Amino acid sequence: MATLSVNNITKYFYEPVEFQVLKNISFEVEKGEFVAIIGKSGSGKSTLLYLLSTLDTDYEGSISINGIQVTGLKQNKLASFRNEHIGFVFQFHFLLPDFTVLDNVMLPALKLNRKSKDEIEHKAIELLTLLDIKGQEHKKASKISGGQQQRVAIARALINSPAIIMGDEPTGNLDSKNTKIVFDIFRQLAREQGQTIIAVTHDDEFAANCDRIIELSDGMLVDTI
Repeated sequence: MATLSVNNITKYFYEPVEFQVLKNISFEVEKGEFVAIIGKSGSGKSTLLYLLSTLDTDYEGSISINGIQVTGLKQNKLASFRNEHIGFVFQFHFLLPDFTVLDNVMLPALKLNRKSKDEIEHKAIELLTLLDIKGQEHKKASKISGGQQQRVAIARALINSPAIIMGDEPTGNLDSKNTKIVFDIFRQLAREQGQTIIAVTHDDEFAANCDRIIELSDGMLVDTI
């Protein structure tokens, strides 16, 4: 069973005039696949990511994640579904600067409230160790480097063991050294832990090294390599 199934997605914008931004998009992503979504500015790739991540529900067609059809779910159900099943890594890390690294990683799991605080802290430390930032956990998020902050954001995205990590230009603010580190982390997560990852990127080298490329042009899927 595919981790993500997208069927005949069509999306319109209505302001300032009606405009069809996505046109009959269909594809599937399997568990453990590392997929890049590419396309020129205005191609619809970021809009597609927002639909896939359930942040935008105004579209035609259907989307299923982990066998659950998310299309048509009420907003409160979608909010809890996102927290449990989807991890987010954005171009900017969106950490809480006055919270510690550990607190930032633990927050989504504390919100989900499925495990004790001790269990959540243990999992958070495991993830920080995996991402090679053990020893930074009691520092404020504002006091570590940009590359480390993005790794903390990845740990936070992983804390609830999501079905999918959605990345929106996850290396867009990083230099080449930290871009490689983040890419290698994603690659390791996909290969060794079966983590499904979907990332919108402008970085051709990043995309070329993913398992598969989904390319959009003028709102249409033109290639899936």
